[in-house]
Amino acid sequence: MKVPPLSETLRKGIHISSLVIPLSYRYLLGYNRRLAFLLLLAAFILSLIMEFYRLWHKTFRKTFYRMFGLVLRRHELKDFTGATYLLFAAMLSVAIFKGEIAFCALVFLSVGDTFAAVIGMNYGRRKFIGMRKSLEGSLGCFVSCLIFGLIFYWNQPVMIVSGSLAAAVAELVNIPVDDNVKIPIASGFAMYLSGVVF
Repeated sequence: MKVPPLSETLRKGIHISSLVIPLSYRYLLGYNRRLAFLLLLAAFILSLIMEFYRLWHKTFRKTFYRMFGLVLRRHELKDFTGATYLLFAAMLSVAIFKGEIAFCALVFLSVGDTFAAVIGMNYGRRKFIGMRKSLEGSLGCFVSCLIFGLIFYWNQPVMIVSGSLAAAVAELVNIPVDDNVKIPIASGFAMYLSGVVF
C-alpha cells in the first residue's frame, strides 16, 4: 500500500473537517437559509481579503506560507486556496438549494472528495485513460457519499443515489473548475432534478 505524503494527509484531514459547515447548517441553524448564507458570505469575504492580501503583500505572504505552506498545492501559490472555493460553493449551495439538498451536497464534497483521494492514492490501480484518477478512487467517492447520504436520508434513496453519482462524476471529470465548487453544485442539481423527475 502506497503511503500518501504528509502534506496530502494533512490536507484531507482539513478537508473532512469541513463537515462542520453542513452539520452546523442542519443542527445548529435548523436549515435557516438566510442566517447560514449571511454567515458564509462573511466568512467568504474574510477569506477573499486574506487571499488578496497574501497575493499582494510580500511579508504577509511569507507568514502565510510558513503557517499553511505544507497543505497548499502548487497552483494555490498563485491562485485562491481550496478553502476559499469551498466557502464560495457552500454559500452558493445554501442560496440555490433547499435545506436537505444543500446539506447533502456539502457532505458529499467533504466526504466524497476525501475518500476519492485516500482510496485512489492507496488502492488506485485502474487508471482512466489519459488521467491520473482511478476507478477505485471514483468508486470510493460514490460509495462514501452513498453511505453518508443514506445515514441522514435513508427514506430518499433516489435523491441520494443521484447526488452520489453526480458527485463521483464531477470529481472525476477534468474541467477547469475547482472540485470544491463542481462537486456540490453538480450533486445539488442532480438531487434537485431527481425530485422533479421522480
